[in-house]
Amino acid sequence: MNRYPLWKYLTVLVALIIGLLYTLPNFFGESPAVQVAGAKSTVKVDNNVLSRVEGILAQNNITPTGSFFEMNGPVGTVRVRFESTDVQLKAKDIIEKALNPDPSNPDYTVALNLLPASPNWLSSLGARPMYLGLDLRGGVHFLLQVDMKGALTGRYDSLASDVRNSLRDAKVPLAGVERSDMSLVASFNSAADRDAAVSELRRAMPDMAFTPSGESGGRFLLTGRLTEAAVTQVQANALKQNITTLHNRINELGVAEPVIQQQGADRIVVQLPGVQDVAKAKEILGRTATLEIRMVDDSPSAMAALSAGTVPFGLERYNDRDGRPLLLRRQVILTGENLQDAQPGRDQQTQQPSVNLTLDSKGARIFRDVTRDNINKRMAIVLFEQGKGEVVTAPVIRSEIPGGQVQISGSMTAQEAADTALLLRAGALAAPMEIIEERTIGPSLGADNIKQGFDATLYGFIAIAVFIIIYYHLMGLFSTIGLTFNVLLLLAVLSMLQATLTLPGIAAIALTLGMAIDANVLINERIREELRHGASPQQAIHLGFDRAWATIFDSNLTSLIVGVALLAFGTGPIRGFAVVHCIGILTSMFSSVVGVRALVNLFYGNRRRLQSISIGQIWKPEEK
Repeated sequence: MNRYPLWKYLTVLVALIIGLLYTLPNFFGESPAVQVAGAKSTVKVDNNVLSRVEGILAQNNITPTGSFFEMNGPVGTVRVRFESTDVQLKAKDIIEKALNPDPSNPDYTVALNLLPASPNWLSSLGARPMYLGLDLRGGVHFLLQVDMKGALTGRYDSLASDVRNSLRDAKVPLAGVERSDMSLVASFNSAADRDAAVSELRRAMPDMAFTPSGESGGRFLLTGRLTEAAVTQVQANALKQNITTLHNRINELGVAEPVIQQQGADRIVVQLPGVQDVAKAKEILGRTATLEIRMVDDSPSAMAALSAGTVPFGLERYNDRDGRPLLLRRQVILTGENLQDAQPGRDQQTQQPSVNLTLDSKGARIFRDVTRDNINKRMAIVLFEQGKGEVVTAPVIRSEIPGGQVQISGSMTAQEAADTALLLRAGALAAPMEIIEERTIGPSLGADNIKQGFDATLYGFIAIAVFIIIYYHLMGLFSTIGLTFNVLLLLAVLSMLQATLTLPGIAAIALTLGMAIDANVLINERIREELRHGASPQQAIHLGFDRAWATIFDSNLTSLIVGVALLAFGTGPIRGFAVVHCIGILTSMFSSVVGVRALVNLFYGNRRRLQSISIGQIWKPEEK
């Protein structure tokens, strides 16, 4: 009656072993470390770099406590662990000087970090501690403001090109179209042309509202503005693209488990747990650029104006990487939104370093038309970083380029080509951003949070254990062992999922302990009730577990529904709480119903003439 088959006992034993193995790494803490990653995509970090770093440390009589090479997506990273922060800082300076002899043009990014201090044999089994959030581990926190006006400006610039293409395809004469603040102004030679344009543009561009706006200088004007819904969509897309771009860039540069999320309508929160070097973190975020492709005006009149130090109407002045001035048309042909991929390479004919771009379908169509109509003219690739534009290269268009495969070559080295490809491949920002808030959380504060959270959970566990053992005697001891089993399983699952633990997550663990004992209370009280009604001890155990199951399932299901709702609709700390809460409910059901019953069956199940159960005082009503 109260005997499990062998496979159930083995299941509980395997779960216990897995729980121990995957929970252990969380108790070893973290050690100061130095992280080495490639600063350029042409610089590959592999096991050879690891051997080189180990040799540098050996030459300077520095002994690390561990050294590792890991792949973070397509990027390799070397991490070296040390016994103290003093050794860490000394090693960082030595490694940086050895790997980057030219500080102005570094090949490697050498940054301070924190690594798990768990033994290598545990790491070889794949047992790693949970990631710790910013409030527990320390690190840097940035709040970035997205320039929504810049996003709309870029959108209007691209729409100006769409207006030209639509009217050209419809064979409607157009005198010119320019962006004027947050609107487009198209000019026509006759009212009939303007009326025809209105009908065509309203059909081809439903996101724009076009209205005739009088005459100027003998031209008939047409003004177009984005609808309110379209403006909202542009801003939402800009924010989403910037978040994706930051994810890509930070991941490529080897920062593990960053937190990048939206805050409000136009802000982005970036948290880099474990990153102690604020300057390196700013460098990562500072490499933000928007990409634009424009035509170069090399006409004699433009060159004469450039020599005279003036800029004609409709043109803008930029410098290339060699400092030479160029005049570019204000019309933006393509932006980073149309770029799918960018890889460094070499021109097959000249063997010069190049950047190979892959455009989306819309970008490929526009690029084909532009290159067909501008053969032997120059096209400029402009990168805007922190509001300043620089011409990366301005190649001459030799022929029509179909298919969306674009090769950029010119006066660039292999490293410059690789850097440009990395910047473009990681994604162009849809709108400029600036850091408006910066906060650094030291490791000592995180350690205090961990200690206080651990103490609160431990004291709560001890209080529950003392009460349950006093009240239910031996069955209370079994419940306490089951509670310990639950905590092991919960921490093991979080470690296997590589979840990020925050202070709200620790609160959820403490709450899980309180909720998990509820199932054992229901079981023990049900067993007491069966004994009061005259059942034998073996029958009482069997019926107690079976009849308490429905109540346990119902109560945990309702809590799980709330946890799933928090997970679906919550953000940030709320989601962290919900993840631990949901997993804790599942592990508590397994440990209480299966784990505790396995213990009870092992202790009482083989006793055929069992007379009593150690379950505390069983109250019976007095007979009158």
